Amino acid sequence: MAMLTNLKQVKTSMKDDLQQQLMNARIMMVDDELTTMEVVQAFLEDKGYHNFVLVDKSVEAMKVLEERRPDILLLDLMMPEVSGFDILSAVRNHPKFKYLPIVILTSSSDADNKLQAFDLGATDFLAKPVDPCELDLRVRNTLAAKAYIDQLAYYDSLTKLPNRQLFLERFDWALTEAKRHKHNVALLHMELDNFDRINDTIGLNAGDEVLCLIARRIEGIIRRSDVLGFSMEEGDDLINLFRLDGNVYSLLLDQIKSAEHTAIVAERIIEAIREPIQLENRDVYVTASIGIAVYPPDSEDCMALLRLASSAKDYVKSNGGNSFQFSSDSINAMYEQRLDLDSRLRKALERDQFLLHYQPKVNIVTGTIEGVEALIRWKDDNNNIVSPYEFIPLAEETGLIVPISKWVMKEAFTKLRQWHESGIPPITMSVNLSVRHFQEPDLIATVRGIIQRSGVDPQYLTIEITEGLLMDDIDSKIKILEQMKALDLNISIDDFGTGYSSLGYLSRLPVDEIKIDRSFIIDVVESSSSRAIALSVIFLAHSLGLETVAEGVETEQQLGFLKKERCSQYQGFLFSRPIPEDALLKLLSSKD
Repeated sequence: MAMLTNLKQVKTSMKDDLQQQLMNARIMMVDDELTTMEVVQAFLEDKGYHNFVLVDKSVEAMKVLEERRPDILLLDLMMPEVSGFDILSAVRNHPKFKYLPIVILTSSSDADNKLQAFDLGATDFLAKPVDPCELDLRVRNTLAAKAYIDQLAYYDSLTKLPNRQLFLERFDWALTEAKRHKHNVALLHMELDNFDRINDTIGLNAGDEVLCLIARRIEGIIRRSDVLGFSMEEGDDLINLFRLDGNVYSLLLDQIKSAEHTAIVAERIIEAIREPIQLENRDVYVTASIGIAVYPPDSEDCMALLRLASSAKDYVKSNGGNSFQFSSDSINAMYEQRLDLDSRLRKALERDQFLLHYQPKVNIVTGTIEGVEALIRWKDDNNNIVSPYEFIPLAEETGLIVPISKWVMKEAFTKLRQWHESGIPPITMSVNLSVRHFQEPDLIATVRGIIQRSGVDPQYLTIEITEGLLMDDIDSKIKILEQMKALDLNISIDDFGTGYSSLGYLSRLPVDEIKIDRSFIIDVVESSSSRAIALSVIFLAHSLGLETVAEGVETEQQLGFLKKERCSQYQGFLFSRPIPEDALLKLLSSKD
């Protein structure tokens, strides 16, 4: 009974998807009168359509058609340079568009024109000026008929996913676009491990349900994964996942930024697939083997990439499955290095291999140390210092940055309290929080608890956030920052000037300090643009009553400029690199 219920839910979902597919249909219009197309678009928008491509230069029609791949073409006949008849003929002779629905919209009342259009392959004919109801009826019926035919020809009847034929067409188009725009495409070739065992032990119906549910799980992953570096056009999300045959799926990722992003998607798919499936009142566990091929490094040919991905998948299966493998040795080696670093980083947390270095924040007028910024360092099993530039991006990506930063706060806050108790002048301590922390629901409670347990006076603590944090959902971020301020903390915006969001909101932000990014300080003496940005930031901060800290100060000339413009503090190698605690305490003593 549970199996039947789940299958009904899948069918209902597919019906809803079909309706959504009609509304998402890409409607292309070619007419030399732009106003006419805009009127037609307005009629169709009233009916729920929203995806339009308007072309008022008929000479560009075929180029746009190949780039945008519409679901239906509304075509005028009488146009200068290239007529609708010429376009109609070209479309029907194009191997990709010979079955594309084409509705002729024309003011011509000549019967011969109508017959000629039908002879050339027009699907339907509608006279101008168009009647809105008639237009909606013709477009809806044409799209519904196309969807039905496409479903039979291009979609798997069980999972409702696109089939092998559509996969090959889509893959060919994706590679053509990738070559034109010089971006990457990744192919993930997936096969369920030991699938025959389900059919043999539970039954064929159970196997069919597993295939459908696995398809829905993979769809769920790719719908949530656009942030990982690949993009999908609106309405095209389902067409990127295909069922080729049996228990084999393929997934195309367009415009991926790097192989590592592909690996993250593969990892999440494997995790989603191996979640237990309840069948016949029992938990069934399924795993998958995934082979990955990437254009352009692996090959530039569809079939070659498919063979490479399939071979990589077979290699995974032969080694027990439940994993993935890149077809390229070099890419796979990169991933292996990343996997090794991730494993070592997790062990570093368990083994307490982290330590802090401190970079002084110096008063620009008096030259005294008024605070320090706590910066994490990692001493691995071989006593080698691993660069934060190597492990911090990975920690951000995997979420390990959250427990790592908790360690930093505990260590830094406790040290500051010990320093104050030892009689050192009451300097401040700055720590960095990443964007990932602001996704944690217990962030404020965590910070409050660490402050209380450390016994430090919070007025000497500064939380640094990057300007990039403010790029979206600014109102919720402001609320969190206000809650932090309620703990008597200071708030600093790091890397200021590298983003574009905070200028308009700066007066609303509960911040105390702005740090000018070092990229504007490096050539502040020689570059008028860097100088202008630095001056603007300092002026803006003064206007709002905020402190300014210049990062990356390395020369006396840079320091002289900052003194002249009344910057508050600076950091940089001119005064000191980030240094261990003992070196900092000596430096503080020597400045007394």
